[in-house]
Amino acid sequence: MYVHSKENQSKLSPETAFKYLQEGNARFVQNLRANRNLLQQVNETRDGQFPFATILSCMDSRTSAELIFDQGLGDIFSIRVAGNVLNEDILGSMEFATKVVNTKIIVVLGHTKCGAIVGACNDVKLGNLTQLLDKVKPAIEHETTTQTDRHGKNPEFVKNVTEINVHLTIQKIKEESPIIAELVQDGQIKIVGGLYDVDNGKVDFFEE
Repeated sequence: MYVHSKENQSKLSPETAFKYLQEGNARFVQNLRANRNLLQQVNETRDGQFPFATILSCMDSRTSAELIFDQGLGDIFSIRVAGNVLNEDILGSMEFATKVVNTKIIVVLGHTKCGAIVGACNDVKLGNLTQLLDKVKPAIEHETTTQTDRHGKNPEFVKNVTEINVHLTIQKIKEESPIIAELVQDGQIKIVGGLYDVDNGKVDFFEE
C-alpha cells in the first residue's frame, strides 16, 4: 500500500478521505488488511508526512485508530484522550492538522463501554481525572430520554451519553475554531462522528 504524497493528498476530496476510512474499517471487521510494508513506509515518510485524516478518539487500549481503520504510517493524525473530550490543545492540534498539513477529514470517535463515560455518569472524583470527566457532563445533561437509572451501570444510558458526547464535541469544534469552521464551510474538509463497537470492531458513522 502506497504512502500518501503531497500531490495525492492535495487531490483528495473530503468524501474520498471518508471512503478510505469506511473501507479500512470494513477490512478490519473482516479480518483483512491492506498489503503494506511498514518499514518501507518508515523510509518513505522520513522526509515528510501527508496524512489524509485527523481522528480524535479515546485512549482505550482497544481503539487504536490505525488498526481499526487499517491505516499505515503517515496516513492519519491520531489524537487520543480519555472520553475523546476536547480542550484547547487538542483543538490547536486539529487546526495544525487541517490548515497547515491539509488533512481532509476530522473524525470524532467514541466507543461502547467507555470507562470515561461510565465514570462521568457515576460522578467519579479522582485527582486530575475529575476535571476531564467534567467535560462529559454536558452530554449527560443532554440525555433526556432516560428517566431512571441514570448511572454507569445502565448500558443504554451510557451508550446514549457516548453518542451525545460525540455530537457535542463536533459542535464545539465548529464553534470554538473559526479556522476549522471556515474550512468546513468552504468544503475543504468535513467532520464526522463515529461510534466504535468494542464487541465486533465495527464503526457506525454519523454525519452532522
